[in-house]
Amino acid sequence: MNDRLLSFLGLCRRAKKLVIGADVTRQSVEEGRSHLVLYADDASKNSLKRVFAACEERGVPVKCAGRSKEALSAALGRLCAVLSVEDRGFADKLCEMIDDCE
Repeated sequence: MNDRLLSFLGLCRRAKKLVIGADVTRQSVEEGRSHLVLYADDASKNSLKRVFAACEERGVPVKCAGRSKEALSAALGRLCAVLSVEDRGFADKLCEMIDDCE
């Protein structure tokens, strides 16, 4: 895996600072634990609708990871279309990495 973003997401997962899945991501946002929400560029708009609404209500930034569900899933070891980052430092670094790619 040469992709820096995917490698960093793997590090976040090993540090237990990622929540993977639409429902648990929404719960993380609503409980105030989330600092950033990332989603795959081919994620279902239907499953993201409630997550986006919770993020807007709580002021949590949302970014497209610019990677497919397949790429995110391979990097994280489980099916993944949307995830929550529950650490401020990891969230800031991921935002920086995504902004550099755009």
